[in-house]
Amino acid sequence: MVSLCYDAPMGAFMAECQVLVQIGEPFAGRVDEEGLRKVVEQTLAMEGVSAGVELGLVITDDETIRQLNLRYRGKDEATDVLCFALHEPSAEATFINPPDGLLHLGEVILCYPQAAIQAEEHHHPLERELALLAIHGVLHLLGYDDVEPQEGRRMRAREEEILNRVMT
Repeated sequence: MVSLCYDAPMGAFMAECQVLVQIGEPFAGRVDEEGLRKVVEQTLAMEGVSAGVELGLVITDDETIRQLNLRYRGKDEATDVLCFALHEPSAEATFINPPDGLLHLGEVILCYPQAAIQAEEHHHPLERELALLAIHGVLHLLGYDDVEPQEGRRMRAREEEILNRVMT
């Protein structure tokens, strides 16, 4: 979705990708921080983002995500993932890196308790659910949308494709 101009081999991309992970205190030691960082990096790479980028990934609780959901979406309920893009990507957009050399994509906020509930409902490991939610969030930052049914199907198919590749 987002077209970024930068010619570098894959190894150079990974070195320039900055995924800033913040894990809420109650979940420290229960989340594979490095594993989630790699999921985000691989998602970006599979989407053709080959420039230096930065994004934040936050693991939080029900109350924090509920407050964010209320403030920014007007929904007074906890949700599994929220995304806050720092720009409005479009299919035609070509971004040029800012002076610090990093494209700042935005923030992905994951709710650990919601992920745990969903993992149990879907009968798969929590690690897989957190990875899926991280992929979902990154795709939103890159311009994917799931509001319209056709777009939602396309996004879910891409999520599954990426998830199957990164979880092997």
